[in-house]
Amino acid sequence: MEYTTVKFIHLLGAVLFLGNIIVTAVWKSLADRTKNPVVIAFACRLVNVTDLAFTAFGAALVVIGGVGLFHAGGTSLSDSPHLTMGISLFAMAAVLWLVGLLPLQLYMSRIAAKTVAAGEATMPVAYDKCVKLWTILGIAATLLPVGTLWFMIAR
Repeated sequence: MEYTTVKFIHLLGAVLFLGNIIVTAVWKSLADRTKNPVVIAFACRLVNVTDLAFTAFGAALVVIGGVGLFHAGGTSLSDSPHLTMGISLFAMAAVLWLVGLLPLQLYMSRIAAKTVAAGEATMPVAYDKCVKLWTILGIAATLLPVGTLWFMIAR
Protein backbone atom coordinates (compact mmCIF):
# COMPACT_ATOMS: atom_id res chain seq x y z
CA MET A 1 0.00 0.00 0.00
CA GLU A 2 1.24 3.51 -0.78
CA TYR A 3 2.86 5.45 2.08
CA THR A 4 0.44 8.39 1.80
CA THR A 5 -2.56 6.05 1.96
CA VAL A 6 -1.39 4.26 5.11
CA LYS A 7 -0.45 7.60 6.68
CA PHE A 8 -3.99 8.85 5.95
CA ILE A 9 -5.49 5.70 7.51
CA HIS A 10 -3.26 6.13 10.57
CA LEU A 11 -4.10 9.81 11.05
CA LEU A 12 -7.82 9.28 10.42
CA GLY A 13 -7.76 6.60 13.11
CA ALA A 14 -6.00 8.94 15.54
CA VAL A 15 -8.56 11.68 14.93
CA LEU A 16 -11.52 9.31 15.42
CA PHE A 17 -9.94 7.65 18.45
CA LEU A 18 -8.82 10.74 20.36
CA GLY A 19 -11.76 12.85 19.23
CA ASN A 20 -14.31 10.37 20.52
CA ILE A 21 -12.50 9.84 23.81
CA ILE A 22 -12.40 13.56 24.57
CA VAL A 23 -15.89 14.43 23.30
CA THR A 24 -17.48 11.45 25.07
CA ALA A 25 -15.94 12.50 28.39
CA VAL A 26 -17.40 15.98 27.98
CA TRP A 27 -20.96 15.07 27.03
CA LYS A 28 -21.14 12.12 29.46
CA SER A 29 -20.00 14.39 32.31
CA LEU A 30 -22.57 17.01 31.31
CA ALA A 31 -25.29 14.35 31.24
CA ASP A 32 -24.28 13.18 34.73
CA ARG A 33 -24.47 16.75 36.03
CA THR A 34 -28.17 16.92 35.11
CA LYS A 35 -28.89 14.20 37.71
CA ASN A 36 -31.77 13.16 35.40
CA PRO A 37 -31.86 9.35 35.14
CA VAL A 38 -33.43 9.45 31.66
CA VAL A 39 -30.68 11.72 30.31
CA ILE A 40 -28.01 9.69 32.08
CA ALA A 41 -29.35 6.37 30.76
CA PHE A 42 -29.39 7.79 27.22
CA ALA A 43 -25.82 9.07 27.60
CA CYS A 44 -24.59 5.75 29.04
CA ARG A 45 -26.13 3.84 26.16
CA LEU A 46 -24.52 6.17 23.62
CA VAL A 47 -21.11 5.94 25.32
CA ASN A 48 -21.18 2.22 24.58
CA VAL A 49 -22.39 2.71 20.99
CA THR A 50 -19.87 5.44 20.16
CA ASP A 51 -17.04 3.53 21.81
CA LEU A 52 -17.58 0.72 19.34
CA ALA A 53 -18.31 2.96 16.36
CA PHE A 54 -15.52 5.49 16.84
CA THR A 55 -13.07 4.52 19.58
CA ALA A 56 -12.64 0.87 18.61
CA PHE A 57 -12.81 1.62 14.87
CA GLY A 58 -10.36 4.50 15.29
CA ALA A 59 -8.00 2.29 17.30
CA ALA A 60 -8.16 -0.36 14.58
CA LEU A 61 -7.27 2.24 11.94
CA VAL A 62 -4.39 3.50 14.11
CA VAL A 63 -2.99 -0.03 14.34
CA ILE A 64 -3.55 -0.85 10.65
CA GLY A 65 -2.04 2.45 9.54
CA GLY A 66 0.80 2.18 12.05
CA VAL A 67 1.77 -1.29 10.88
CA GLY A 68 1.55 -0.08 7.29
CA LEU A 69 3.76 2.92 8.03
CA PHE A 70 6.21 0.71 9.90
CA HIS A 71 6.60 -1.58 6.89
CA ALA A 72 6.48 1.17 4.27
CA GLY A 73 9.15 3.18 6.06
CA GLY A 74 11.44 0.24 6.77
CA THR A 75 11.59 1.35 10.38
CA SER A 76 13.26 -0.60 13.17
CA LEU A 77 11.91 -0.38 16.72
CA SER A 78 15.44 -0.58 18.08
CA ASP A 79 16.28 2.60 16.14
CA SER A 80 13.03 4.34 17.09
CA PRO A 81 12.54 4.76 20.84
CA HIS A 82 9.70 7.20 20.15
CA LEU A 83 7.79 4.39 18.43
CA THR A 84 8.43 2.01 21.30
CA MET A 85 7.17 4.59 23.81
CA GLY A 86 4.16 5.50 21.68
CA ILE A 87 3.18 1.87 21.12
CA SER A 88 3.62 1.13 24.84
CA LEU A 89 1.37 4.01 25.88
CA PHE A 90 -1.23 3.04 23.27
CA ALA A 91 -1.19 -0.56 24.52
CA MET A 92 -1.62 0.59 28.13
CA ALA A 93 -4.60 2.73 27.08
CA ALA A 94 -6.13 -0.25 25.28
CA VAL A 95 -5.75 -2.49 28.34
CA LEU A 96 -7.21 0.20 30.59
CA TRP A 97 -10.19 0.58 28.25
CA LEU A 98 -10.80 -3.16 27.80
CA VAL A 99 -10.27 -4.21 31.42
CA GLY A 100 -11.47 -1.11 33.28
CA LEU A 101 -13.57 1.35 31.34
CA LEU A 102 -15.58 -0.92 29.06
CA PRO A 103 -16.91 -3.23 31.81
CA LEU A 104 -17.57 -0.19 34.03
CA GLN A 105 -19.46 1.59 31.25
CA LEU A 106 -21.62 -1.46 30.61
CA TYR A 107 -22.35 -1.74 34.34
CA MET A 108 -23.21 1.97 34.58
CA SER A 109 -25.51 1.62 31.59
CA ARG A 110 -27.35 -1.27 33.28
CA ILE A 111 -27.71 0.73 36.52
CA ALA A 112 -29.09 3.73 34.62
CA ALA A 113 -31.52 1.61 32.58
CA LYS A 114 -32.81 -0.12 35.73
CA THR A 115 -33.22 3.24 37.46
CA VAL A 116 -35.31 4.58 34.58
CA ALA A 117 -37.33 1.36 34.33
CA ALA A 118 -38.11 1.57 38.05
CA GLY A 119 -39.29 5.16 37.65
CA GLU A 120 -36.74 6.46 40.14
CA ALA A 121 -36.10 10.22 40.19
CA THR A 122 -32.46 9.97 41.27
CA MET A 123 -29.53 7.78 40.44
CA PRO A 124 -28.42 5.31 43.13
CA VAL A 125 -25.24 5.80 45.15
CA ALA A 126 -23.64 2.86 43.32
CA TYR A 127 -23.84 4.83 40.07
CA ASP A 128 -22.21 7.88 41.65
CA LYS A 129 -19.33 5.71 42.89
CA CYS A 130 -18.92 4.31 39.37
CA VAL A 131 -18.81 7.85 37.94
CA LYS A 132 -15.87 8.71 40.19
CA LEU A 133 -13.95 5.61 39.12
CA TRP A 134 -14.92 6.17 35.45
CA THR A 135 -13.56 9.71 35.67
CA ILE A 136 -10.23 8.60 37.15
CA LEU A 137 -9.79 5.74 34.66
CA GLY A 138 -11.01 7.97 31.83
CA ILE A 139 -8.44 10.66 32.57
CA ALA A 140 -5.68 8.05 32.50
CA ALA A 141 -7.10 6.46 29.34
CA THR A 142 -7.10 9.90 27.69
CA LEU A 143 -3.65 11.03 28.79
CA LEU A 144 -1.99 7.81 27.59
CA PRO A 145 -2.97 8.25 23.90
CA VAL A 146 -2.23 11.98 24.11
CA GLY A 147 1.26 10.89 25.17
CA THR A 148 1.30 8.48 22.24
CA LEU A 149 0.45 11.36 19.91
CA TRP A 150 3.31 13.39 21.37
CA PHE A 151 5.83 10.59 20.78
CA MET A 152 4.58 10.05 17.22
CA ILE A 153 5.06 13.73 16.37
CA ALA A 154 8.05 14.80 18.48
CA ARG A 155 10.52 12.06 17.52
